[in-house]
Amino acid sequence: TRYGHAVPCQKIEIIEAAHPVPDQAGQLAAQRMFKMVENLTPDDLVICLISGGASSLLSLPAPGISLSDKQRVHGALLKSGATIAEMNVVRKHLSAIKGGQLAAAVAPARLVNLLISDVPGDDPSVIGSGPTVADPSTFADARDIIRRYGIEVPDSVLAHLHDELNETPKENNPCFDRVETQIIAAPQTSLMAAADAAKAHGYQTLILGDSLEGEARDVALVHAGIVKQVLRHGQPISRPCVLLSGGETTVTVRGQGRGGRNAEFGMAFAKAVNGMAGVFGIFCDTDGIDGTEDNAGVLVTPETVREALRLGMKVDDFLLDNDGYGFFNALDGLVSTGPTFTNVNDFRAIVILAPEHSQ
Repeated sequence: TRYGHAVPCQKIEIIEAAHPVPDQAGQLAAQRMFKMVENLTPDDLVICLISGGASSLLSLPAPGISLSDKQRVHGALLKSGATIAEMNVVRKHLSAIKGGQLAAAVAPARLVNLLISDVPGDDPSVIGSGPTVADPSTFADARDIIRRYGIEVPDSVLAHLHDELNETPKENNPCFDRVETQIIAAPQTSLMAAADAAKAHGYQTLILGDSLEGEARDVALVHAGIVKQVLRHGQPISRPCVLLSGGETTVTVRGQGRGGRNAEFGMAFAKAVNGMAGVFGIFCDTDGIDGTEDNAGVLVTPETVREALRLGMKVDDFLLDNDGYGFFNALDGLVSTGPTFTNVNDFRAIVILAPEHSQ
């Protein structure tokens, strides 16, 4: 798990490593995992627990690729605007353990995967870059993603991605014959729980989707448009209500500011609703960390933009610099929970009060 997220366990050893860019601690842990599953027999049982963050935390570069080379590619991917599925296609093809390669090492033992999904669509091959499930993607897909997003890669990475003899194992590989996979928690679970809580307090609820993707500021504009429809026309739901959504947006980083995708979403949403009465939003990452910062997310109120202007702050300037953390920190709008010890992707809740409570 990531640094600062360890908990005391009686029978499970906890190792901390870096996220979202891998480090040597994660590499050493991956090597130890390979060692643990050497020489297993059909009588052995391996239980594999995987949740979000494993793509960085469980990092073992493929032969010929150094850790620093892989760190460089990881960093570039995070700033590129690529989706999590696209990033993980590249990650697994630069790895010696992801993309089903750990399952190949476990065979012929029985393997049971218990997964907590943090990815849109709950695809096991995307969760943690799928170290124990078949990989439907290819080296050609990885090269295409790198080309499409204009990512500069070291020569070692380029050479590896053209060596298709090292392709990841596919569905027809016998190493998956004794693999069972179950999703034990997912984004939809958190949205349904939030909907139940809102209904208990007298709010109508609408789940917009558990796998919404796209540039954070663009997805925020869509959410703001739905809010305006509720306020003007009582559609697709009447107030008081709560709009809920999950998924994983992306941020194409062009500025030098701090902040994760939920802070970016919050700035764009605040600008779009522009202080509309009775509209509040909370946008967080369910693991308690938005990107690389120490906050889970941000809170938007009808006073957000007005308070920013009072302090001489323009939302557009902070959006231009991708500085959501700085924007909401100045407004006391950061949501800080500390580690939640689970991860079912982003969580967004927009509360629209009844007219008599909006002022």
